[in-house]
Amino acid sequence: MPTRRDFLGLVLLGGASFAFAQAAAAGPARLTLSEAEWRRRLTPARFAILRGAGTEPAFTSSLLHEQRAGRFTCAGCGTALFSSRTKYDSGTGWPSYWAPIGRSVRTSRDTSLGMTRTAVACARCEGHLGHVFDDGPKPTGLRYCINGLALAFLPGTA
Repeated sequence: MPTRRDFLGLVLLGGASFAFAQAAAAGPARLTLSEAEWRRRLTPARFAILRGAGTEPAFTSSLLHEQRAGRFTCAGCGTALFSSRTKYDSGTGWPSYWAPIGRSVRTSRDTSLGMTRTAVACARCEGHLGHVFDDGPKPTGLRYCINGLALAFLPGTA
């Protein structure tokens, strides 16, 4: 017959499991640095994109034609953002993916340049990555058009 201690243990275990599931669903823990710390951490070109919402010129990224298995991580904080399994050649001149890894990115409305787009940022450090469009391939129909300088590539398991 279960004791009161057994019951309390199950309740605590269930609560811990729920808290872990909630944290996982919320995405990675936030990383907040001062502008000076970001400038020390990033090259000027990466700072302009990740912290200033800039865009690199099309067809200039060394990651554009990267075809090895691996993960594309945030160049600012190292969070895994995209798997090589979801990368494809969109013909746009920027690395493109049809889905991010889990809840690694956040989106927001971007009305700069006289148009409305959906901006994509790292969920952990809020670094600007690029934009997402609804003209991508199946299964999502999305095209995450990402600045190569906002990413680092880790070969290995995708």
